[in-house]
Order: sequence, then structure tokens, then C-alpha cells
Amino acid sequence: MTDDRCSIAIDHLLLPLLASPASAGLARTFAGQRLRRWGDLDILDDALLVITELVANAAKETPGEEIRLELVRDARDVVIAVWDSSPRLPCPRPPAELTLEDFDLSADSLDDNGGRGLLIVRSLAVRSGCTPDPRGGKWVWAAFSRKR
Repeated sequence: MTDDRCSIAIDHLLLPLLASPASAGLARTFAGQRLRRWGDLDILDDALLVITELVANAAKETPGEEIRLELVRDARDVVIAVWDSSPRLPCPRPPAELTLEDFDLSADSLDDNGGRGLLIVRSLAVRSGCTPDPRGGKWVWAAFSRKR
């Protein structure tokens, strides 16, 4: 992960965003264009779902602050990474078999039924994790294998 403000190269995209509810859609649009240009259509849908999850998590963790989406492609992988300034590491809920009764659908709790998105990220990516940034914050990332 880099510290450039905004760079676009053949195999690299770094996109700074303002953490807001619209960030995930904007990130998905830019990343989708880049993945299509790279020809990585076999991972496109899964990668866009992961981008949505990681960017939405970062925006929720640091609202109104800068977050960064980075895509890096090499001969083997496409790595998606999202940086936010919070030192708090993500804490996914443990996997469980859920029913509708497990969700609190009251108006006060409607948006507080999350915590399972990182399980989806882990199931779609070949590798994923969280790396503290020595300059502050953290990078949450996922890697996808490319077809050769």
C-alpha cells in the first residue's frame, strides 16, 4: 500500500475518498472500470462485492475522514486494500446459522445487524487480512487469484 495522493498506472489504482454512505458506490464504479480494463472479468463480481464491504466498513469507522481504495494487479493476483485512519482492527462476528428471528428489525436497530461482511470477504478471497499502517490507521485487504 502506498502513500501517493492519487495515482493511476497500468496495474495500480489508488483512489482517495471522503468516507460517506456514497463512498462504496463510487469505489465500485472506479474499480469496476479498472478490473474490466485489466480483463479480470472472472473475479469482477466477487471483487466488487468485497470492495463494497471494505469501503463501507471504512466509511462507517471514520465518517467524514479520508479513506483510500487501492487495487494492485500482478501476474498472479489482484489485491484490493482499503485504508482508514482508525487503529481499531475489524472484528467480524463469529459464523453462525441465522434465522430471521436472530435479527432485531426494530427501527432503532435496523442498521445494527451487520458484522458478517468480513466473513463474506474471507469466503470469496484466496487471502485476506488487516495490516496496521506505520504512518497510522490500517489497511484491510483481500487477494483474488487471476486466471492466466
